[in-house]
Amino acid sequence: MFNLNFYFMKLQVQSIHFDADQKLIDFIQKKIDKLETFYDRMVDGEVFLRLNNEGIENKTVEIKLNLPGQHLFAKEQARSFEAATDQATEALRAQLKKFKTKVKNGRV
Repeated sequence: MFNLNFYFMKLQVQSIHFDADQKLIDFIQKKIDKLETFYDRMVDGEVFLRLNNEGIENKTVEIKLNLPGQHLFAKEQARSFEAATDQATEALRAQLKKFKTKVKNGRV
C-alpha cells in the first residue's frame, strides 16, 4: 500500500486589465509546481500578468516566490504569456539552485 501526499504551493495569479482564462492559470501553476523539484520549502507565490501597449513582445509575466526568509523574483516579456512564463520559471530555477547551494553551505 502506498501513501502519497501531494502538496501544491499556494499561488495567487493576478491579471491586470484583462481576465486570464483557466487554461493559462493551470499552465502557470504546473510550471511553478515543477520548481518544487529544486527546492521543496517554497511557502507561496504571486504571479502578475500584464498586457503592454508597446511592441510585439507585449505580454509581461512577473513571478514572486516566497521562501523561508527569502524572496525570489523574475520578470519576463514575450509574445505570449506561456513563453514569458517559461522564461521566468527558467530564471527562477537558476535562482533556486543558487539559493539551495547557499543554504547547503550554511551561508543563509
